[in-house]
Amino acid sequence: MEKLLANYAPQAYAILRIVVGLLFLCHGLQKVFGLFGGTSVPFFSLLGVAGITEIIGGTLITLGFFTGTVAFILSGEMAVAYFMGHFPASFWPIQNQGEPAVLFCFIFLYMATQGSGIWSFDAAR
Repeated sequence: MEKLLANYAPQAYAILRIVVGLLFLCHGLQKVFGLFGGTSVPFFSLLGVAGITEIIGGTLITLGFFTGTVAFILSGEMAVAYFMGHFPASFWPIQNQGEPAVLFCFIFLYMATQGSGIWSFDAAR
C-alpha cells in the first residue's frame, strides 16, 4: 500500500495542512467571535489571545505561508494549552478532554519539520 500511495504523499500532506489549518481557524473563531456554537471570551484575556493566535495561525497554515515557523509556534501554544487547561484534571488526554490539544500539538510539530509543501503560497513564491 505504501508504494502505491507514496506517489501522492505531497498531495496528501497538502490536504492535511489545509484541513488542519481550517479546523484550527474554526477554534479561534469560536473563542473570539462565538461562532460555531462557541462563546466569545474577553479579547485581551489569555483565551482571547489564544483565539487570535488560532485565527492568524490557522489562516497562515491553510494558505501555506511561513508554515514551518507558524506551525512551531502553534505546537507550543497547544502544549501550553494542554498543560494549563487539561493536565491539572488528569494525566491522560482521554480523561481530561485534552485529545484535540495533543493532536494539534503533534500535527503542528510534524508540519514544522515539513514546511508548506505544494499548493501553498510559499511554493508559489
